[in-house]
Amino acid sequence: MSAQNITQRYLEVTAKDLPLCCPMPSMSMWNAHPKVVIPLNHGGEARCPYCGTLYKFKGELPKGHH
Repeated sequence: MSAQNITQRYLEVTAKDLPLCCPMPSMSMWNAHPKVVIPLNHGGEARCPYCGTLYKFKGELPKGHH
């Protein structure tokens, strides 16, 4: 993933981006709000509660372990 500005409202993420946190280290304004872990729902999407960025998982979601 290339450097992104946190004002972007949609990002595709892959397994290498997990665990998913916002803001991501690659974002140019990585210190714009407190770091928060973003849990992906079963559809592979989640929205940051601080900045509203929508994250969509690209590819097959990894299986969780129990």
